[in-house]
Amino acid sequence: MVSVTVSPAGKPISIARGLPSQFDIPGKEVHDTTVGDVKVAIAKKFPKFYPARQKITLKDSKNALNDEVKLVDAGVVDGGDLFVKDLGPQISWKTVFLVEYAGPLVIHPILYHFPEYIWGGPVYHSMLQRFVYALVMIHFAKREFETLFIHRFSHDTMPFMNIFKNSAHYHIGSGLFLALAIYGPQYSAMSPYIRGTPRNDPVFLWACTAIWAFAEISNLITHTTLRNLRPAGSRKRAIPQGYGFTLVSFPNYFFESLAWFAIALMTGSWTAYGFLIVASGQMYVWAAKKHAAYKKEFGNAYPKGRKAMFPFIA
Repeated sequence: MVSVTVSPAGKPISIARGLPSQFDIPGKEVHDTTVGDVKVAIAKKFPKFYPARQKITLKDSKNALNDEVKLVDAGVVDGGDLFVKDLGPQISWKTVFLVEYAGPLVIHPILYHFPEYIWGGPVYHSMLQRFVYALVMIHFAKREFETLFIHRFSHDTMPFMNIFKNSAHYHIGSGLFLALAIYGPQYSAMSPYIRGTPRNDPVFLWACTAIWAFAEISNLITHTTLRNLRPAGSRKRAIPQGYGFTLVSFPNYFFESLAWFAIALMTGSWTAYGFLIVASGQMYVWAAKKHAAYKKEFGNAYPKGRKAMFPFIA
């Protein structure tokens, strides 16, 4: 049996008023006891303080110890000390993703099929509107599928309040704003913005759709590659190789941007271009940060010619 003393890292924790306290972990030795085992022991004594809310650290350190870290590797001996911080209510990444992508899947059909409640009368949909509606719905249905069956998350949870910030990006940007911009009378079959323009030309619409389809399929392929890098239940990291990864570290972000570019090009909508810029900018921030982490972790083994997200650029 292993014993450790756990104290609050800072102010007292309201849902774990009994801290500091000693926790016994039966059936374990110090060389095979992990931080995750300690979290389970804490949660057993304080049920509201579940493992995902806990950030375990060493004394005078702000760096969290991962669940897989063994106490002996962290320098903790039998009877040693650990410190814990309450991260607040948590929610799973999978749940957040499902909620994010569900928004546009609800918003677009409402505005597309019930225009009289938005614009005061029927809207005779143009070919362009029908194309955009189909592409948006397929895109977000694909994202829901990937969340359920493809993605393996490096972190189990995030702070609960993040769901509102993350969802707003999709519910408002690619949901409400895009639907309001595209499904109204300006883009209807009788609009001068549509009639006699490339936006009513099947060749142009199918050409944009071909770009979109290439991007979506490529995005799915790269997501599958990333899934296969990490065995189920593992946080293992490896250098991604294969389709899309020769030139950039995160081709999934690049292909996602390309798909939204195809929709912006198809519509000519400032709203669509605005969402493209915001979404691509955010994805580049993520890509640059993760790209730097790859280079730091793998050093000289990481391909030197790769950019973060945009081939040959950045």
